[in-house]
Order: sequence, then C-alpha cells, then structure tokens
Amino acid sequence: MTRSVEHRINKLREDLERYSYAYHVLDDPVIPDAEYDALFRTLQKLEEDHPQLITPDSPTQRVGEKPLDAFAPAEHQVPMLSLGNVFDADELEAFETRIRDRLGESREIEYTAEPKIDGLAVSLLYESGRLVRGATRGDGFTGEDITENIRTIRSVPLRLQGIEAWPERLEVRGEVFMSRSGFERYNAQARHEGGKTLVNPRNAAAGALRRLDPGETSRYPLDVFFYSASHIERLTPVRTQYEALQYLKDLGLKVCDEVRQLSGFRECLEYYEEILGRKSLLDYEMDGVVYKVNDLNLQEALGMVSRAPRWAVAHKFPAQEAMTRVTGIRFQVGRTGALTPVASLDPVFVGGATVSNATLHNMNEVRRKDVRVGDDVIIRRAGDVIPEVVKTALKPDAVRGGAIEMPAGCPECGAEVVQVEDEAVIRCSGGLFCPAQRKGAIKHFASRTAMDIEGLGHKLVDQLVEEKLVSSVKDIYHLKSEQVAGMERMGELSAANLLDAIGKSRHTTLARFIYALGIRGVGEATAATLADHFGDLDHLEQADLEQLQDIPDVGPVIARNIHVFFRQPHNQEVIAGLREAGITWEVMTGSRTARSSIAGKTYVLTGRLEQFTRAQAASQLKALGAKVTGSVSGETHAVIAGENPGSKVDKARSLGVQVLTEQDLLEILQDE
Repeated sequence: MTRSVEHRINKLREDLERYSYAYHVLDDPVIPDAEYDALFRTLQKLEEDHPQLITPDSPTQRVGEKPLDAFAPAEHQVPMLSLGNVFDADELEAFETRIRDRLGESREIEYTAEPKIDGLAVSLLYESGRLVRGATRGDGFTGEDITENIRTIRSVPLRLQGIEAWPERLEVRGEVFMSRSGFERYNAQARHEGGKTLVNPRNAAAGALRRLDPGETSRYPLDVFFYSASHIERLTPVRTQYEALQYLKDLGLKVCDEVRQLSGFRECLEYYEEILGRKSLLDYEMDGVVYKVNDLNLQEALGMVSRAPRWAVAHKFPAQEAMTRVTGIRFQVGRTGALTPVASLDPVFVGGATVSNATLHNMNEVRRKDVRVGDDVIIRRAGDVIPEVVKTALKPDAVRGGAIEMPAGCPECGAEVVQVEDEAVIRCSGGLFCPAQRKGAIKHFASRTAMDIEGLGHKLVDQLVEEKLVSSVKDIYHLKSEQVAGMERMGELSAANLLDAIGKSRHTTLARFIYALGIRGVGEATAATLADHFGDLDHLEQADLEQLQDIPDVGPVIARNIHVFFRQPHNQEVIAGLREAGITWEVMTGSRTARSSIAGKTYVLTGRLEQFTRAQAASQLKALGAKVTGSVSGETHAVIAGENPGSKVDKARSLGVQVLTEQDLLEILQDE
C-alpha cells in the first residue's frame, strides 16, 4: 500500500462528506447524483482493496448527515438506513447472487418493487393510534423533530383508522414530496401574485418541511408515500413486505399505487423498464426503483452492513444528456472557498428543464476534457441537480479558442489561490474576508462547538450580511441593540439576549477560537492539539511549515492550510479586530492533554445532559485528548448516559462497556 492510495481515500471521503452535507442538510446540491454515485463507488472499491484503511467515519460506514440546529433532536428507535445502488442488469444480477449465496438458496428470490420517490425521508411515530412525532432522517440515528410541520400535510393521518385495535406503538417510514401538479399550481399562483417561484419539487418539499413556522409549511402542496414500518412483524401476523404495505394502507397510511410483487431479478428489470417508460406520466419525481426482499424472515436473516440493508437496493435511472455550445467559462467561489469552473451555455432543454450553466468540477477536469469557449459539448443532467459537462463534441474542422487557465487570485476577494499537490480543487485562502465565504464563515464562527453564540442562527446571519451590518466575524462584536432589534422576527428582548451571548463568547478557549476561524481541515480535535502544542495564538501564527508538520495529527496538507491562512493580510486584519473587540482566552503554560488520564480513550455520549449540552461535553473531553464517537463498539471505553439515553446503553451493556452518569463525567473533568 502506498501513501498515495491513503491520500486518495482521505480526499474522496472529504469530498463526499461535503457533497452529502450540501445535498441532504442544506438542500443545495453542488454536483449531479451520478457524479456522487461514481465517487462513492470508487471509495467503496478502494476500501475493499485496502480494508485496513476503513475508518468508522468514512461515508461508506455511515447513513446520512447531521440534523440542523433549528429543530430539537429526535432519536430513531430503529436506524433509518440508506440504500446501496445498482446501475445496470449485471449489477442487479450480482445483487441477487449475493443474496442467494448468503441464504444458501437456489430458487428465485421474491421482491417488492416501487418507484424511488425524490423527496425527503421521514419517520412518524404513532402511539395508541395517534401521531405523536415526526422526524427527518438526520444522521440515521437522530433526526430533526418536525412534528408540527408533518401535521400540516393532509395525506398524513393524525389518527390511524380502518381497524379496531391499533398497535400500541408504531414507527412508520415514508417519503415526503411535492407532486408535479402541485408544484405547477404553486408556481402559477406565485407568478400571479408576483411572488417567488420554486426551482424544483424535491428542494421545494425539503425546504417547506424545514420551515420554522408550521403556518408557512401549510402553504405548500406536500404529499407522502409510506414504504415501511419498524417491527411490524411483531404487531400483526404479516409475513412479507408486500403484506406490511397492505397493513399500512388498512391503517389509513398512503402507499404508492405502483408497488409490485416480483420474482427474480429478470422481473425486476421488466418492472424497471416499465416505470422508466412511464415516469413522465406519473405525478411525482423519481430517480429510480427500489427492490426489497419480500420475505421479512429473509430480511432479518440477511441483516445489514453499517450503511445499508443487504436485502434492499436502489436501481438508479440513467442520467439525461444533450448537446450545446460553451459561450464562456467563469470561476464560482463556494462557501468553503472552493473555486469551481462553470461553463455558460447556449440554453438547451434536457431532463425536463432548460439549462444554461453546467459545472466543470475542477481544473483537472477542464484539462482532461479540454473544454474551451466556443466548443460544442455534451452535458448531462441527473435528476434535479446542477448539470455537468461530460465531454466535447468537436467537428473535425473546428477552430478553437485558447485553453482555460487557473486564476491567479480569488475572483471575489483577490486573496491567494491555493492548490494542494495531488488535489484537484483550488481554494481561496481569504476565509475570514472573502464575500463568497462570508455567510458560511460567520455561521461556523458562531456555532455551538466554536464560539457558541446562542441566538445567532443561520437566518439571522443571512439578514445581517444582506443588510450590510456584518461583513466579517469581527463585526459581530460591534453590533448595536437597535440594529439587531430591527431584524425580522427579532425584538428588544431577543436583541438583548443575543448581545449578552455575544458578550459571553468574548471569554473562550484557545482551542475553540482556532476551530472558529474555519481553517481548512482544522476540526475540533486538531484545534485542541494546536492549542495544547503552542499554548497561545501568537506562537501558532508565527509557526513555519516544518514546525506545523512536527505536530501529531497535522500532515503536510493541513500544515500548508494553516500556514497560508495566517499569512493572508485580510485574515490577519480580522483576527486583530477580534482581539481588539475583547476576545480572550487563558494562555496555556503546559500541556493539559499530556497530563490527562483519559487521553486516547473513546467515549460515547447519549441522552440529555443537565449541566451542559452534549456538544459542550464532547468539546471538553476532546480538549483532554479523549475521542468522542457516535456509535458504541468494543473499542469504546465508556458510554456517558443522560436522561432518555436510548439503545446505546443497551448495546454498551451487551458488549461489556461501562456506562457512566453525568455526575461521573463531571468528576472526570474536575479530576483532570
């Protein structure tokens, strides 16, 4: 195994996490589904070839993403798993072969099949027949509590119906979506009233379901299809997935009419071709078909891998393509500072939409595809996400323009553009100042695990930036009460609370401050390591590359990111402004981590803590050199359980892992 393989795996993980966060959490996808799938499969193959490099935090080992802070957390009793994908007949046959081999079966496997609706996955909890909670998928274990918004969807029964005795407790899973006809009606009304129209049904549904005001959610024509229930075999004598869906229908829960029972992968392929041929006639967006082993006992026998069940798979529809001409190429700066080359196009209709821009991903792709202004190109649109340039389609006698060059500076702020060796992405280094990164930098700076400014949420940050009251993080500390009180949904009391939180954040720790700066690749653990090593910010700012690379867990890429960040005049100006605004921390005279008895030990936090949030507890443990993870394993040193801890405590006891109370945690922190 070479270091280049390890580097490539780490880079793929980093990119996939970023793309997944943009798609699932922010509802703002930055690459096509087909591109994400290809990257994910590349990572899977590399990890299969090098299993010693698999880590618990790899995208292949996890389900989804973190929930938004705006909603209360909602833990799922049964994890909401995502699905593996197949793209052609050979891969589907291989899926069935794996099932047969694992079960020792020679006969054809029976499946249920249904369209893969392009919406937002939700979990609904019914107790004694009444809806008591609705939640998003979140990270698969904990989602966002959106109960009041779920209640506004007319196809969601507030009380189960159809049978005399309901199950005492029933958790059902479904997909919330906006129908095509509902989408068109909404936009027609918005145009008539001079309002803002929606871009596409999928993002419209996801955005509507996350509105903080349920009254706003109720304005959107949302719908839902239910596709499973946890532990349904314990509630009623159903034996198959198909019978389970009929049972849900009997309870008054809406199930897709296109569900079928099929025998063997060949019938699955016939169903796939049928749905693909009719999908434009159906009143909802979809991006494939889902197959599930029908027999519930076989599902249990097959089990799951860490990310997905072995008994189900999604058969994705092919991406759609068209040809057009490149009229220009510009560089777009994302919220993380990545510069993405974007091709301006002669408008062309593809995949149900008119497209006039397409991503070229990075400079390596520009060079590999040799795309230039004036070229005819093939573009691909997979689902309702950003189209991409696939390749050029040049005529033999085509006269071409000059090759596209990487910009010398950021097109937004002029800061130095950095490209790490062997990386395709180029980035602006002016993270604290660059206008394109401004909102993201401020939101990160104020977040709970950074400066922990309670009340400075995403929507307020958007308003403050748009009203030009905050242009960088240092401006937060110069806000006046009357300015904040004048913002939407704010008032004098809210403004006073926010300014109080801003004042409290002035006294922090060096580790939190370093993390809050948003240096590329510097997470909480690395920030704690840097704080522990240097003791004060001045020493860190003056460190050269060699000194940085000598620190454990700081490799050459992160070292260069740190080095370049602190040498940008704009960043220096913002940091100086923050210190002038009164931000202070205790100067460390010795290594607390080196003295810590829990350094290197792994802890899991679960349940509600009284003295502090789980994020704050995790931060204090990490500052002492401990590791904090989200799942319990044989490597876990202890589980720290607050109120209503959930299944992690049961798993800990089954593995012989000690379970500690919040008082035990306080004693650990005090002793250190």
